[in-house]
Amino acid sequence: MSLHSVNFSSDLNILVTGGAGFIGSNLCEWLLQNGNKVRCLDNLATGKRENIKAFLDSENFEFVEGDIRDLETCKKATENVDHILHQAALGSVPRSINDPITSNEVNVSGFLNMLVAARDAQVKRFVYAASSSTYGDSKEMPKVEEVIGKPLSPYAITKYVNELYANVFAKTYGLETIGLRYFNVFGRQQDPNGAYAAVIPKFVIQLVNHEAPTINGDGSFSRDFTYIDNVIEANIRSLMASSPEAVNTVYNVAYGERTTLTELIGLLKDYLSEFDPKIKDIHPKHGPERAGDVPHSLASIEKAKNLLGYDPEYDIEKGLKEAVSWYWENLDRG
Repeated sequence: MSLHSVNFSSDLNILVTGGAGFIGSNLCEWLLQNGNKVRCLDNLATGKRENIKAFLDSENFEFVEGDIRDLETCKKATENVDHILHQAALGSVPRSINDPITSNEVNVSGFLNMLVAARDAQVKRFVYAASSSTYGDSKEMPKVEEVIGKPLSPYAITKYVNELYANVFAKTYGLETIGLRYFNVFGRQQDPNGAYAAVIPKFVIQLVNHEAPTINGDGSFSRDFTYIDNVIEANIRSLMASSPEAVNTVYNVAYGERTTLTELIGLLKDYLSEFDPKIKDIHPKHGPERAGDVPHSLASIEKAKNLLGYDPEYDIEKGLKEAVSWYWENLDRG
């Protein structure tokens, strides 16, 4: 099973918050390609208009420029909506450490606004982006949904609070919610620029420009890197889930394998050197470990497999090959 085999209902009205961002724009594209009406809400703080440019002329696409911190904006965006895929957030652990107040305003107050708007609009299901950062200082490997530790950053706190609020709204108001704990998502449309760029696009642009990428720490930290198409599949299956035990809970969204940062650099060099052989000779530098970083991350995806039918198609190698090809075609090379 894979995304290609998902038999998803078409002609639904779906709101994607953060729809001009990396994950959100990919969700918008898939939903439109499969016959749905999509409304995108984004304030373009981290999202980009160019990510949704191809959809703007579609009669099935509506772009609402607005901020989830404003309740009235949220209420207008949820009118006549069947489902919500809530991706809007301020990501990044370092960003939250540098500015915890704004992260809290967007990720907690904004999230609560969206829940209230969804409740009032009688939206059928609210699927939201949770985070693997919720596992915090838990040493257990692989990570299972029911066992978490204490958060290690303001960002992690905000994403855990999302889960608590969603649970309360499910019990108190009957709003169907599903949280998806994303593990290090990567792929097309992910921005390589800026202070808080994710590690894979950041490494790619450095290697493409013949710069030595900087690894935080000795390179032994590991992550369960997850290709964007796996994440799309998890979202669509969450909208489709029909059994009572599948809703009002959270799931890990990952592939279920971990890769060290040193191994990641090696794979990127291999795949990029097919386009530019000089990249093979670039060696990474090492910097200090980042505050709030979890040393190792590996997900159990058994719950999502059993209750959602989640069956991720892309391991790290297959996903990186596709991502590298996309970046090579789309990056501004210095």
